[in-house]
Amino acid sequence: MPTAPRRHDDAFDAINGFLGELAERGYGYETQRLRGHLLNEYLEHALAAEKTAAITTAELMDLVHADAWLAAAAAGETRRRNTLLGPDAAASYNSQRARIQTWNAFAEHLGLPLRLELPPAGHGDWLEPEEAHKLLRTLAVKRPVGANAATSLRTAAVAALVAATGRSVPELHALDVADVDLEHRPFPQVELHSRPHPLDKDTADVLRRWLDVRAGITAQLEGTDPGYLWIPTKPGRTRDGIEPPKPGLTRAAVRTLHAAHRTLVLQVFGAPLRPGALLPH
Repeated sequence: MPTAPRRHDDAFDAINGFLGELAERGYGYETQRLRGHLLNEYLEHALAAEKTAAITTAELMDLVHADAWLAAAAAGETRRRNTLLGPDAAASYNSQRARIQTWNAFAEHLGLPLRLELPPAGHGDWLEPEEAHKLLRTLAVKRPVGANAATSLRTAAVAALVAATGRSVPELHALDVADVDLEHRPFPQVELHSRPHPLDKDTADVLRRWLDVRAGITAQLEGTDPGYLWIPTKPGRTRDGIEPPKPGLTRAAVRTLHAAHRTLVLQVFGAPLRPGALLPH
């Protein structure tokens, strides 16, 4: 898109100011990322409609632009990535709801009285069995360009175990490698609260692949492997001059597993679903 001089009250600057305010108020990274993505999608749609490279905030927040954007998004015209239902699939109910929430939050930030009508929350906290099966299969075999291979495989293994056992990520967080017996007959199994739970072939396969990758990570440790099933896949950041522990010496945090899941699912499914969406409804 051609560049153009900044205009008074430029919409792009206003969006950046809004995202900066979210960061200052302590909003989570995923919330900031999603709202930034949706507002930039909105801006790009308005710029294309106006056939210009810059637009003022007042022009951007015209309800004509909002209605046209929502209609285009609902028809799948703003999508940049494929989904399990194809590249031209209609936008999900909850992704449209997220667009309206984001528009309203931005309007509030700008001090505007206008609000779009927000529909009630949909069933985004769970997937139909067929949708869940397709998502699990996709996570097990597809790694988006630029994604960390080990993190993607760990995410697929966590998701598969959530679906197979009906337990949440916090409930599975404390598992050790010793709790997983993939050689057990007649079925592989995992120990959950001192009770064995059988695993299906697909779940066992992805767990086996994760254990192989995990072994490669922990081979770099100096000393005994603590045996945690879910471990960080790369070193953390240095804080206050203190080097982080090597991957494998600590468990991956629940928030880390959740964030990795939402990020990967957003890339392959088009919506940042929680692992809990895979639990039986």
